[in-house]
Amino acid sequence: MNVKELKEMLDLMQQNGLSELEIEKNGCKIRLKKSTGAVEVRRSDGGEVRTVSSPESDAVSIPQSAKVAKEPEGLVIVRSPMVGTFYSAPAPDKEPYVVKGKEVKEGSVLCIVEAMKLMNEIKSEMSGRVVDILVTNGQPVEFDQPLFKIQRI
Repeated sequence: MNVKELKEMLDLMQQNGLSELEIEKNGCKIRLKKSTGAVEVRRSDGGEVRTVSSPESDAVSIPQSAKVAKEPEGLVIVRSPMVGTFYSAPAPDKEPYVVKGKEVKEGSVLCIVEAMKLMNEIKSEMSGRVVDILVTNGQPVEFDQPLFKIQRI
């Protein structure tokens, strides 16, 4: 299940005034439960339960991909679209997707955020140069946490 599918499920919940939604797809069962501004994600195999808090008490949203916020001087902050673990490379023995100073194109993979055993590629929404990497490999990240600073080119 990817971020886009989760967002669609959350939108479905909000549009229909649902406080709970359970979906099974390809053997993966997801249960979303909205209560007091949080969404609970429970795995069907008895794995860990995550609760993602929302800044608003009655609406929860997850961006389609890494959320981008403009900064002065043409800098763009790429933020984590979910709670998870940040990985800078596709595998421990592989080179990182990006390093400080590297140019990236729109759609280039910047990193992976693992959430509930799912590896989610975070892609650049613009072309630019990586000015700073704000997290380290293997670090837990929060929803909307800044990951990269990219200078538009």
